[in-house]
Amino acid sequence: MGATPLPGSGLSEGNLMRRVIVLLTVVVLTMAVVAPAGARGPSFPDVIDLPDGITPEGIAVGSGTEFFTGNLRTGSIYKGDLRTGVGGFINDVDGRFALGMKHDPRSDVLWVAGAFSGQGYVYDADTGETVAVLQLATGQPTAVNDVVVTRTAAFFTDSFQPVLYKVPLNSRGLPAGPAVTLPLIGDFDFDVTPGAFNGNGIDATPNGKTLVLVNTATGKLYTVDPDTGFATDIDLAGDTLPNGDGIVLDGKTLYVVQNFFNRIAVVHLTPDLSSGAVGTPIESSQFRIPTTAAEFGSALYAVNARFDVAPPGQPAPNVEFEVVRVAKR
Repeated sequence: MGATPLPGSGLSEGNLMRRVIVLLTVVVLTMAVVAPAGARGPSFPDVIDLPDGITPEGIAVGSGTEFFTGNLRTGSIYKGDLRTGVGGFINDVDGRFALGMKHDPRSDVLWVAGAFSGQGYVYDADTGETVAVLQLATGQPTAVNDVVVTRTAAFFTDSFQPVLYKVPLNSRGLPAGPAVTLPLIGDFDFDVTPGAFNGNGIDATPNGKTLVLVNTATGKLYTVDPDTGFATDIDLAGDTLPNGDGIVLDGKTLYVVQNFFNRIAVVHLTPDLSSGAVGTPIESSQFRIPTTAAEFGSALYAVNARFDVAPPGQPAPNVEFEVVRVAKR
C-alpha cells in the first residue's frame, strides 16, 4: 500500500524526513569545510616562551611539530613543541656552545655549530646524548656559526675564517670521516672584513649541489660550489642585507634574518640563483633581535637572541627569550 502524501507537499511523511536528513547532513559537512583552522583544533601560538636566561641563538625544526634551540653559553639543547609551546632541556653539556643547528631525519640527529670552541656537535634528537664531537677549526680566532646538512655532507661556516668545514656523511646521515677545510674562493675572497663576522647563515638546494651563504659584515649573498668552495655573488641589483644572520631557502625564495634590524628579508631569486630581487621584509612587534629561523609549513619560526641585553656568552638569568612565529611571503 502506498504512503499517504502530506497535504500540499506532494511528499509522503517518510520521503520528507529523508530529505530533511540529507539537507542537514549537507549543512554539517559544509560547516566543517569552511570552519576556520582554529575552530577545528588547537592553533599554533605566535609566541613560544623559552626558559629565562637560556640565551638561545640557533633553531631547528625536527620530526612532527618538535623544535630545538640551544643555550649559546653552555651548549645545552632545548626541545619544545610548536603546537603546545611546551618543552624542556634534553641534555646538560655545560662547557660547550650552541649556535646554528639543523635536524637530519635519517638518523634523528641534531647538528650544532660550536662557536668559539671551533667544534661541531651531533646529538641524538630524542635523548640528547652526544653522537659525535667534531674538531673543525685548527686555530684561532674561530666562530663556527651555522650548519646545513645535505645528502652527502654537512657544511659548517666560520664567521672569523673564510672557509667552510665539510663533514662527509654515510647513507644514514652520520659522520663518515674527519672534517675537510674548504677555503671560500671566488667573489667571497674579496669581501672579507678583518675582525668582523663574515660568513654566517648557510642553506642548500634540495639536491645539495648548490650552497647559499650570507656575509654578515657586507650584507652580500653567494652561491657556493660544495666541492670546490668557489663562491659567486648573487646579484641583488645594488641591494645588500647587512646584519644577515640565519637563512632559509624555500624554493626560489630566500629568507634572511637581519638580527639587529629586527626583520626577516625576503629575496625572490631567479631559477638559476644568480640574481634576486629584495622584497618587502617580514616584521613583527615580537622580534627582539632574532638571529636564526626555521620553517614549518607556511610559517617561519625565529628565535630572539636579545643581544642588546644578553651579550653572547654572558649569563642572562632574568632575561626573557622567545620563539616567534610569522607567516611566509
